[in-house]
Amino acid sequence: MYQHTKTILTHGFSQPILSNSIKIALVVGTILNAINQGERILAESEIFWGSLFLNYLIPFCVSCYSASRHAMHQVRHSIH
Repeated sequence: MYQHTKTILTHGFSQPILSNSIKIALVVGTILNAINQGERILAESEIFWGSLFLNYLIPFCVSCYSASRHAMHQVRHSIH
């Protein structure tokens, strides 16, 4: 299990995956914030900062994890 986690983190922190995950998080997070807090943002009301942060963090983590899993799968199948 430890090796699996280490491999995912190694792939996840590679420049291409990290860069792509940040781009995806910015797009998806912005859309989610517009949906969830758009009225508050436009009205300059109190913003829920925890939700704002999570709306960017969750897509980043999902993108990074799925890309890392895909990279692991590619490496595993290129060896066999």
